[in-house]
Amino acid sequence: MSSVIERFLKYIQIDTQSDETSTSVPSTSKQLDLARVLVEELQSLGLQEARCDENGYVYAVLPANTSDVVPAIGFIAHMDTSPDMSGLAVKPQLIENYPGGDIILNAEKNFILSADAFPELQQYVGKTIITTDGTTLLGADDKAGVAEIMTALEYLVQHPEVEHGKLCIGFTPDEEIGRGADHFDVKGFGADFAYTVDGGPVGELEFENFNAAKAVVQFYGRNVHPGSAKGKMINSILLAHEFLSLLPSHETPADTEGYEGFYHLHRSQGEIENTILHFILRDFKNEGLENRKNTMRNAAKMLQKKYGQDSVKIEITDQYQNMREKIEPVMQIVDIAKQAMEAVGVKPKISPIRGGTDGARLSYMGLPTPNLFTGGHNFHGRYEFIPTFSLEKGVEVILKIIEKSIMM
Repeated sequence: MSSVIERFLKYIQIDTQSDETSTSVPSTSKQLDLARVLVEELQSLGLQEARCDENGYVYAVLPANTSDVVPAIGFIAHMDTSPDMSGLAVKPQLIENYPGGDIILNAEKNFILSADAFPELQQYVGKTIITTDGTTLLGADDKAGVAEIMTALEYLVQHPEVEHGKLCIGFTPDEEIGRGADHFDVKGFGADFAYTVDGGPVGELEFENFNAAKAVVQFYGRNVHPGSAKGKMINSILLAHEFLSLLPSHETPADTEGYEGFYHLHRSQGEIENTILHFILRDFKNEGLENRKNTMRNAAKMLQKKYGQDSVKIEITDQYQNMREKIEPVMQIVDIAKQAMEAVGVKPKISPIRGGTDGARLSYMGLPTPNLFTGGHNFHGRYEFIPTFSLEKGVEVILKIIEKSIMM
């Protein structure tokens, strides 16, 4: 078993799920369990300045071993896993020489990784695939990225004859809840540019992402006995349904792709007197995102006019912006990644990120940071999987980027 696979299987045993309801930094203390492991490994590899700061960010530096003037490159991945599903007691399964067809994740619970539902599986016939047992997510987002960066560093330490510039390493907490860059020390990091290793299938290379906002909409009703409720009861659950009917019905994640934006209702709770809807809004254009915000505000105003000013309250908060504007002036860093992939036999797939990464915010903080693949599929749920060769290709691409940067 290769080093990157061993590392990945080790890291996913550490539960690092973040918590969007927490106000602490990091949002969960268990993320520090992985941070401590990584600092120890970085120190054992001989990297300088290996540390975990007071906010749970891990940093380290591999000094340049060349006298040439070359840029300092950063590699960044996040340590937390999604709140969408548990990452506790992950039980990975290695499907060797995958024959095609369905993969039974858990016979007892009838969890099946269906080849019909997930046709991309057929790309990996004959390969080894790591899956879950259906009771947790796997954690390839982003422990695959962490493992690939760490393994590339190990290779460079073991092969001092390979020339490289200064390499700056960063592992962040709380990326999954949109806080991964909140306390990132860009100046202290010391890189001229960086790459997040946080993408999906092999070949993904991304330098543009959604503009993002979140919305919390609260509905207030009035409860009386249903036997005498005529003209008196206002059911906040039904208000919420009416609000949803005022949004475009086919602009949801399940109905959109490519550069199409969406409204995503991802959590709700309610009873007659109070119902809360939690949305995320996404669009690749600033104008498009503003239109979505206004659509929601106008829907709220219609209900306020109908049921009273206090019947609906809406709060919309911006989250991050499309990093394309900050990457385009330094497109050579995307070209280097593209050339590196081609050099190791990976076909680059340049596409927009239908989401966000730490790199989006870091780019606006002065550190241009496009995104590289990890090799994983179906993040955030029980059907997550990653082919082992994808992990290995991730390491190769990182090393080739480092090699090609010498020629900048």
